[in-house]
Amino acid sequence: MTSTATHTIHWLHHAGQRLGLLPTLGGSVAHWQRDTAPGALDLWRPWGGVADLYTTASFPLVPWSNRIGQGGFTHQGTTHPMRPNRAGEPYPIHGDGWLQPWAIRQPRLDTLEMALESNGFDGNPYHYRALQRFVLREDGMDQLLEVTHLGPDSLPYGLGQHPAFLRTPQARLQAAVQGVWLSGADPMPTVHTTNFPPSWDPRAGMAVSGSLIDNAYTGWSGESHIDWPEHGLRLHMREPAVVARGKSDGFCLLYRPPQGQHFCFEPVTHPIDAFHAEGQPGLQVLQTGQTLSQRVEWRFETLA
Repeated sequence: MTSTATHTIHWLHHAGQRLGLLPTLGGSVAHWQRDTAPGALDLWRPWGGVADLYTTASFPLVPWSNRIGQGGFTHQGTTHPMRPNRAGEPYPIHGDGWLQPWAIRQPRLDTLEMALESNGFDGNPYHYRALQRFVLREDGMDQLLEVTHLGPDSLPYGLGQHPAFLRTPQARLQAAVQGVWLSGADPMPTVHTTNFPPSWDPRAGMAVSGSLIDNAYTGWSGESHIDWPEHGLRLHMREPAVVARGKSDGFCLLYRPPQGQHFCFEPVTHPIDAFHAEGQPGLQVLQTGQTLSQRVEWRFETLA
């Protein structure tokens, strides 16, 4: 374990990797590294020690992903008001699991788990139990996020991961998608299109440096990869449940700020503000005791 002034990093060393978790800082990840000579190579942006989830390597999105508009949502005739939950952000964003401390345990030598029970946090209607599991393998990592609804009345749920990647000059992202939601300045989705703006199309590979992108892509196949030619490394991301459906009906989000040393590519189960979209795409209504899971497989590959 490594302690800062307020938070302790719990380390797992296995299969030539180092994983550091921050259970008391929203169940987030501080570091994910590969052991290399003479040091370690960060696969996600390393945490700098600031008590801000947006500076961590990754954090969980539960019980919903990204923004909810219109001050909340209505489900089965009941309106549930939702307050903004981040300074400077006009909408509630990324659920509430990232705002609460989690408990940590190590069930096996290759595994760390974090658990949370949340009941009406900050006035939210959700009562749920959540689990995160990280398993280090010789060729990468398996990651699980699941949520079980504990409340008496059903509610719509969604999940996601928020990893941040180091942005090198030659880094590129490839993802098989079909469309993208364009947005206004706030940035809530306004128009869906299959005509990608210049430098926004990840299907054949795109630069992770450039103009601002903070948008949801649709029709994701469930597979993508990021190349860092400077390190001779490719990192594959795969969401098996999306791949198994074979319908290219997954969702992912890309955050590419115009400046800075990182970008985010987020596998999510639903698009931005799905609560107010026709058919609530990707959201799953859970009854008491029902569970929604998201599994992500991360795999390394050496670039020639």
